[in-house]
Amino acid sequence: METLLPTSTAGSLPKPSWIAEPEKLWSEWKLTGDDLLQAKRDALLVSLQEQIQAGIDIVSDGEQTRQHFVTTFIEHLEGVDFTKREIVRIRNRYDASVPSVVGAVHRPKPVFVEDAKFLRAHTDRPIKWALPGPMTMIDTLYDGHYKSREKLAWEFATILNQEAKELEAAGVDIIQFDEPAFNVFFDEVNDWGVAALEHAIEGLKCETAVHICYGYGIKANTDWKKTLGSEWRQYEESFPKLQKSNIDIISLECQNSRVPMDLIELVRGKKVMVGAIDVATNEIETPEQVADTLRKALQFVDADKLYPSTNCGMTPLSRQVARGKLQALSAGAEIVRQEILATK
Repeated sequence: METLLPTSTAGSLPKPSWIAEPEKLWSEWKLTGDDLLQAKRDALLVSLQEQIQAGIDIVSDGEQTRQHFVTTFIEHLEGVDFTKREIVRIRNRYDASVPSVVGAVHRPKPVFVEDAKFLRAHTDRPIKWALPGPMTMIDTLYDGHYKSREKLAWEFATILNQEAKELEAAGVDIIQFDEPAFNVFFDEVNDWGVAALEHAIEGLKCETAVHICYGYGIKANTDWKKTLGSEWRQYEESFPKLQKSNIDIISLECQNSRVPMDLIELVRGKKVMVGAIDVATNEIETPEQVADTLRKALQFVDADKLYPSTNCGMTPLSRQVARGKLQALSAGAEIVRQEILATK
């Protein structure tokens, strides 16, 4: 990207009230059929405009066409039965009723490609598209077919690679894989998780990112954070392997977290998407608070590799709060941008 400190969101943005219940994760659609399709496109355009008005440099669809960041993709695959549900423990944190893998998984047709084309047609800014990562996908299902987390992850990585190549052809500049599971299953991350992720990006010419966060601001996640002690060092487990990987951008949670900023040193040479906006609070950061987080990060990442962002998605927040946070992100990045340019 030519812009110094290009800003972006890590994931979702709040949905308008006409399409789903606001300030609620994974809420049901209020419409069906063609009405829903039109409403999703309208919501995407609103989300895009709010990003542009806030000064966000790398825009996204705000995940307006998705109900859930993982299962909406899985819904379009063969081999997964959403009527046959089992209770599983998600990321060793909370129990959920999830669909079952009942046969060989495959993608009969593209999932998000038409949405990406629609977004591309409405902006000349760089666009980023988020996909679930292979490890996080398998952690959101009951596997009654492969009975191997590694084998199922590899199959999903193949499917993700197909989708990613078509998203790239549709004009997507950055494809991001969401892997919150990387902060939990450390042995698997190193044994096969990073390899599966690299399989998902094989042959891509656009930039690629992996987003590893501590989750939305829901109670299960905030309660888990309370058990992590005075320093959150989970990134220490995955960063060395990711530093050697072919992934271009590493996205991490920083604002109001207990992640030691010096852990960024472990991915020296990579571009780093620094979460400078806390998505677990309604308090809107000041531009100076954002700038302070970015200044701290700049001790461990070169300015031309720093991408200011949000910690995670903002679906549970009100549109007003999310809008304020995006504006703070943009303004804070501009403060530091001018400080850097003044020294040249």
